[in-house]
Amino acid sequence: MRALRGVIVLVLALALPATVLAADYQAGVEAAKRGDLATALKEWRPLAEEGHAEAQRHLGIMYYSGSGVTQDYAEAEKWYRLSAEQGNAEAQLKFCWMYNWGFGGVTPDEVQALMWCNLAVAHFPPGERRDMAVSNRESVKNFMSPAQVAEAERLAREWKPK
Repeated sequence: MRALRGVIVLVLALALPATVLAADYQAGVEAAKRGDLATALKEWRPLAEEGHAEAQRHLGIMYYSGSGVTQDYAEAEKWYRLSAEQGNAEAQLKFCWMYNWGFGGVTPDEVQALMWCNLAVAHFPPGERRDMAVSNRESVKNFMSPAQVAEAERLAREWKPK
């Protein structure tokens, strides 16, 4: 009986952090919906620092737009990159745009733009957002040489989530 109790306690202890993370993330979403960006930031920042890709993406949005924080493109790029490097398709699409047009202080780089577009297309499920990523990918390709396209495709193939 004691051994069974120990197993139950261990299972609950292992399950609790994931449940707490999900609750904290959702609390941030609900706060943001209410316009309470200070609370959203308070909920998301610890999660983002622990590696929660969606919380990282939301911090990227906040810093990029200056919503609830002082606008800081370098900070936005940091959080978007951490999220994108984990395979978050929305963050990857944002990087596609940032590199394509030089948004947010990022130096334009068509090869990087196409690589991130290719990754976003690969990570979005079928639907409107994936279609947008495909459209962006094709638009970026129109201004690239065959060698640049090949390099971007190679980088996307070799990319591994962190």
